[in-house]
Amino acid sequence: MKYWIDGFFMAWGMFLRIPVPVNAWNENSRAKMLACFPLIGAMAGGVEIAAYYLFRWAPAGILALILCAVPWLVTGFMHLDGFMDVCDAVLSSRKLERRREILKDSHCGSFAVISMVLLALAQWSAFFSAAEIKPFVLLMIPVCTRACAYFALSLIKPMDCSQYAGMKRDKTATVVCAVFLALSITLPVFTSGLTGLAVVGCGLVYALACLWGCRNLGGINGDISGFALSLGEMAGYLLMAVI
Repeated sequence: MKYWIDGFFMAWGMFLRIPVPVNAWNENSRAKMLACFPLIGAMAGGVEIAAYYLFRWAPAGILALILCAVPWLVTGFMHLDGFMDVCDAVLSSRKLERRREILKDSHCGSFAVISMVLLALAQWSAFFSAAEIKPFVLLMIPVCTRACAYFALSLIKPMDCSQYAGMKRDKTATVVCAVFLALSITLPVFTSGLTGLAVVGCGLVYALACLWGCRNLGGINGDISGFALSLGEMAGYLLMAVI
């Protein structure tokens, strides 16, 4: 149990900007840390729901801006950084070695800026256009994408430079994340009707985006996972608005 507790606080401290009450790091808990991704998603989704109830009185455009920004603010823009890095690298259409160099480059290129503007417009439009916001769907979208992230990072061959290279698989962690993934895509359908299918869609978009990034960069790392997570969540919000 200690490994799970350490893994949870490790994931909290690394992937959220909410102050963590316990600063813990245990190398033996790295696999457990990945398995706690869905719990981190639930915390991020909880903040999103709180923002919705606090500001739903605001004009539609302002509420849409707040709901668009909260998922990025609560994670410290970490996943957006990966999204922009991958866009810069892959859209450059260079050879694999050069794409990987661009991926690691700290400078921001034009492809990253253009892609970020389009992502922000799409996410804002999703909340602005939604006839009704389903709080449970808001909660489950980040749970689903982070459960998908666990499987991507633990099953797909990592890049040599990835912090996840050489990490051992954990059967218990895999079972736990499988349960989280199954619950995240089934419960919203029962509680929110057809709108709950938005969570299924966000998981599918995560998978496609992740495979596209891995194919073009020769493996997976945290940037590719952040790229897929950003697109998956945006797709979930758009589907919630459309359905």
